[in-house]
Amino acid sequence: MNTENVVKHLRVLWRTDRIIADIRLRHLLIGLGLRAFAALIAAFGLLMLELSAYFALVQIWSAIAAAAILGAVNFVIAAALFLIAGRAPSGRDIELANEIHDTSIEALQLEARALQAQVSGAVHHPLSTIVPMLMPLIAIIIKNLRTSARTSADANSAEARS
Repeated sequence: MNTENVVKHLRVLWRTDRIIADIRLRHLLIGLGLRAFAALIAAFGLLMLELSAYFALVQIWSAIAAAAILGAVNFVIAAALFLIAGRAPSGRDIELANEIHDTSIEALQLEARALQAQVSGAVHHPLSTIVPMLMPLIAIIIKNLRTSARTSADANSAEARS
């Protein structure tokens, strides 16, 4: 297991998650804006239909027809905007981000399996993992014993001379 690889894969995973979230957020914001605009147009359409009902009672048929047609056109525009807002995000961007995300998840899983193999190997054969770590420690201990033996031998010879 290489910690540099793990860090690299985690960075790629984090970046792709940010890209995916950014794409989805942009899509949601555009959809929300279009839906709000469609709701505004629908409100104007409803107002025009109400105005046409008022004109039906008060005025002659030409004003009624104009208001009713304007209200119907507003409803058609609102329906078209709702359809446009409901579209899925651009497939190419999100597919690429999802592919990179999946690749980095697979790489992290591979690194985790390697770590698991090392840990299970250490559990089954503890000496095989401890011996490489003990060799430098044993060398340091032997070196210290030699230096302490020399200093004590030098001290003994100095006492014998005096």
